[in-house]
Amino acid sequence: MANWETVVVNTDLLICGGGFSACGAATEASYWAKKKGLKVTLVDKAAIDRSGAVAMGLSAINQYVGLRDGENTTDDYIRYVRSDLMGISREDLVYNIARHVDSTVHLFEKWGLKIWKDEAGKYVHEGRWQLMINGESYKVIIAEAAKNAIAAAGGEIIERVFIVDPLMDGNKCVGAVGFSTRENKFYVFKAKAVIAGMGGAVHVFRPRSVGEGFGRSWYPPFNSGSSAYFTIKAGAEMTCQEVRFIPVRFKDAYGPVGAWFLLFKSRAISATGGDYMVVRKAELENWKPYGLVKPIPANLRN
Repeated sequence: MANWETVVVNTDLLICGGGFSACGAATEASYWAKKKGLKVTLVDKAAIDRSGAVAMGLSAINQYVGLRDGENTTDDYIRYVRSDLMGISREDLVYNIARHVDSTVHLFEKWGLKIWKDEAGKYVHEGRWQLMINGESYKVIIAEAAKNAIAAAGGEIIERVFIVDPLMDGNKCVGAVGFSTRENKFYVFKAKAVIAGMGGAVHVFRPRSVGEGFGRSWYPPFNSGSSAYFTIKAGAEMTCQEVRFIPVRFKDAYGPVGAWFLLFKSRAISATGGDYMVVRKAELENWKPYGLVKPIPANLRN
């Protein structure tokens, strides 16, 4: 067996993961780290240009409140989430996201993301909360911003390293350990603070055609639950774990279907040719008050 080299990396902030959240955290953290003379290190098991849930690109931005134009308020969005999740939501967390998300979208546009606009120059909405984009290179754009920010702050990006465990000092996370997926190297990261952004867990529930989804990149089969394992092992509070996102699977399609329903006004038809939203409408009465709100909660709709 080949000898393994141990590589020790010291940093102020360690960001585990390289998807959207990790790249966003790296961009923001590097801005402040540069002012304070601190080091930011991002480590990912893949290459950040095409890693994470948005690796293949997307056709829409799935949250834009529209505060600048007075389209909605943060309270409007909280009410929507409360209804869609049938009352199971951490509204403080929802509020924090809602009040910041618009400025993040404006940054994406500044970095080069093409957002659809109508003749009046206003964003084209897929639905009330979504914007249509030319998003094939969505992740590449965000990764480039992270790379530039980290480089400007004198930080470091380490790719192709799989994080396997947190390093703990009592009840404080002070780093992580992992191994290279390309070389015989074992990494020990020592940090003053750690951000876990390694993605969720897919294939917890599977379609009847159990092998069909493994080669598709949305939702990425490479999301193996690392963040959940890492944070549980570190003793963090696990909140909202009862909320599961299980995308509907349609014949010959593995991907987000929001544009089909919201923009193109498509209908879902059963194998027997019936419109189940019409045929089964009476069932919604059994789930008041959530069964009667508009839009119908995803749990009841699909």
